[in-house]
Amino acid sequence: MLREQHPDLAELPIREVAGGWGNQMWRLGDDLAVRMQRMDKGSDPQLKERRWLPLLAARLPLPIPTPARSGTPSERFPKIWTVMTWVEGTPLDHGSITRGDHAADMLAAFLKALHVDAPAGAPDSSDFGAHPKECTGGFEHFLRAVDLGGFAEDDIRAVWDDAVAAFEWQRPRVWVHGDLHPANVVIADGTLAGIIDFGAVFAGDPAWDLAAAWLLLPAGGAARFFDGYAQADEATVRRARGLAAMKSLFLMLMGQNGDRGLPGGKPNWGPAGRSALDRVLKGL
Repeated sequence: MLREQHPDLAELPIREVAGGWGNQMWRLGDDLAVRMQRMDKGSDPQLKERRWLPLLAARLPLPIPTPARSGTPSERFPKIWTVMTWVEGTPLDHGSITRGDHAADMLAAFLKALHVDAPAGAPDSSDFGAHPKECTGGFEHFLRAVDLGGFAEDDIRAVWDDAVAAFEWQRPRVWVHGDLHPANVVIADGTLAGIIDFGAVFAGDPAWDLAAAWLLLPAGGAARFFDGYAQADEATVRRARGLAAMKSLFLMLMGQNGDRGLPGGKPNWGPAGRSALDRVLKGL
């Protein structure tokens, strides 16, 4: 494919990158990666990244991938593909944050810079971005499917019901990553080093990103994060905490599927989800 469409890149060493869900990644040389559709049913996620990431990257305090070349469908591969810049670091689902205060400060700075008013042409929310009350079906599915172990269902429901009862986002739409979880951030030297996979990017409610305070940061990090972020009202924090509970259950389900050898399962996501849910329920 590279020889056919980008022959000047064809001699760079290429190797498969483990992980990925909607897309398969291949490392290309030291500074690039090839992003190929796998589970994504359409081309919209990559097209969004191609259009908007160059505009966002310049003002964000952490590295993000940006498109370097565009690949078109062919007989060899009938979907679009994109050559992206490589963000150096270890995915958090394969590592841990040891510099919690620094990571909380970096996440707050990153999301403050990202969460600015989006232009009229920015993509709307879809499956990602809805108010929690519109996501109850997904929440119930995850809750029923997961082995809760020592977690009390009533405690989880209380957090979710509080999010459902919170006011909707009333202010102008802001840029939102939309899918921040341990596999979509990279770490180095014990702290955040980059944010990846913007296929869900949309303009709307920042609560979808603020859930990362519980999903990514060690115990105690959420309070420091919200102090640094300093622009979330009470209703937004309540929505974010409920979404964090739902996303924790999703991580636990993916881990459970991995433990059972089911397709698409991620064994290492289970512990990450359980730790996150513990922080959500304790308000840490």
